[in-house]
Amino acid sequence: MSIARKVMVLQGGGALGSYQAGVYEALSRHGHEPQWIAGVSIGAINAALIAGNAPEKRSERLREFWALVSSGPSQRLPNWAGDRALLNQWSANAASIFGIPGFFRPRVTPALLLGGAAPLLSYYDTSPLKATLERLVDFDRINDRAKQMRLSVGAVHVLSGNSVYFDNTTQKIGPEHIMASGALPPGFAPVEVDGQPYWDGGIVSNTPLQYVLDNHPSSQPLVVLQVDLFNAKGPMPTNISEVLERQKDITYSSRTRMNTDALAANVNLQQAIADLIGKLPPALRNDASVQAVQAQLSHQPIDIFHLIYRDKPYERDSKDYEFSRITVEEHWKAGVRDMISTLRHPEALRSDVQTNGVTTFDLAEEGHVQIKRPM
Repeated sequence: MSIARKVMVLQGGGALGSYQAGVYEALSRHGHEPQWIAGVSIGAINAALIAGNAPEKRSERLREFWALVSSGPSQRLPNWAGDRALLNQWSANAASIFGIPGFFRPRVTPALLLGGAAPLLSYYDTSPLKATLERLVDFDRINDRAKQMRLSVGAVHVLSGNSVYFDNTTQKIGPEHIMASGALPPGFAPVEVDGQPYWDGGIVSNTPLQYVLDNHPSSQPLVVLQVDLFNAKGPMPTNISEVLERQKDITYSSRTRMNTDALAANVNLQQAIADLIGKLPPALRNDASVQAVQAQLSHQPIDIFHLIYRDKPYERDSKDYEFSRITVEEHWKAGVRDMISTLRHPEALRSDVQTNGVTTFDLAEEGHVQIKRPM
């Protein structure tokens, strides 16, 4: 059996993205470098920082980016006015008013006084992000076939509403492709790529899993580490802030578990049909058209390891634009912890996956891995 290809799939989620950086740091520390990384929005930025640097520099560049875009002390603070949620909200409000260093800044123009009728396409200017990407990401490396890790980032074509993926195996990738993937309206303006306007890929789908499965050859085993930032499951809200948070979780989770289960069920059904064809009498099985169908339906083993950031009780609907240093470091540490918990299991991220079809591994609240094998 051939060696499995390892791919890292990164969801969008703004300030929550430091969780993904922590996951990668633990992954790299234990010798599990992906060969392919696919991301949307902040996942695309993290993906570019990883793919656009040599392996020994990747965690360092991620640290540099997240230190740049976060603010305030890193040590644990006493509860401000007895309420950490209030401190987080204050930090988020500051980000919305003053912007984030190296990421975005507010547009200061009289046109904004016109409100929704203002002749502007966004509230913020993301030119600082372009400068940050050009400094921290080696795009020559991304586009060098001899050195490159495959990189795919998702965006939405503004005019057609269609999901589009920019992929360094088919085109040259630059800062504009990464910025397009993270151009979430109305905060950020569309980004032009080859004369066409694009918005954040999360508007259509906040996870690149479907793209990865559609574009990976079924003849090669695959190991997927899917790192999501919004949890589709959650408690009943008790106030407006929790209502807004719950709405955002449901919207941007892309219904992660359901979609993963549906994709797995589809692939496993195809594999079951291919196996059934293999049991036909030779006269039927050896027919050219039957063999062609069997080849299309056959899949080498696919293992999907699913990590989801689980927010703290004091995090509210502003959690994706709350960039305080203490919160960013909490997210990073949570990513390290969850990845290490996953790696403690002997079946985790093996290159010699053996069960045809899709097997999913889901990190539960208690740190245990729940396994769903193909039927």
